[in-house]
Amino acid sequence: MKLLLTSAGIKNPSISKALVDMLGKPIAECSALCIPTAIYAIPNGFNMGWSFISGKEPRCPMCELGWKSMGVLELTALPSIDKSVWVPQVQNTDVLLVNGGDPLYLAYWMRQSGLEDLLPSLNETVWVGLSAGSMIMTPRVGEFFVGWKPATGGDETLGVVDFSIFPHLNHPALPHNTTANAEKWAADISIPAYAIDDETAIKVVDGAVEVISEGSWKQFAPQ
Repeated sequence: MKLLLTSAGIKNPSISKALVDMLGKPIAECSALCIPTAIYAIPNGFNMGWSFISGKEPRCPMCELGWKSMGVLELTALPSIDKSVWVPQVQNTDVLLVNGGDPLYLAYWMRQSGLEDLLPSLNETVWVGLSAGSMIMTPRVGEFFVGWKPATGGDETLGVVDFSIFPHLNHPALPHNTTANAEKWAADISIPAYAIDDETAIKVVDGAVEVISEGSWKQFAPQ
């Protein structure tokens, strides 16, 4: 699977170009499934989920980019649906657009739905994460980002990549997402990590990591 891990979607031409390069064809020729699940676990999540799905969230462009086709992959529904119904649809889709929200809630439903088990076979699929949709691919989110708590506790996510992500760096609407707090978060998490602002994304293809940015970001080595 190819990963484009963003803080706030396809925000600028550099991130857009990286996406098209990963797809290997224009967006208008690509099929997409959007995953809104993570948003339900945060305040006002139902309204924000509709904005995401309907492509009416210009602050975080994802579904409104002009895809050839668009469907909704709701993870909470999948355990009650036979895999023969939904797995082929995922396998035949060019890109998964994964919304932000609560990363641990999303991790829980990735596992419960069976989508986590399918990921290793999706070699040509592009995963585009937005905030929590990006953090889900890391090993841990850190205590700073723990909101919804699984019954087992902890802050572990899927560990597809070997680094963690602090999104929305220095965002004016998120006064706690400062560089100073990112540094404290990185020291506590004790694995390689990146703090990225909304004009930045991390591209991962065949294990190679590249930062795509028209904004600000910082890399942290484990301490």
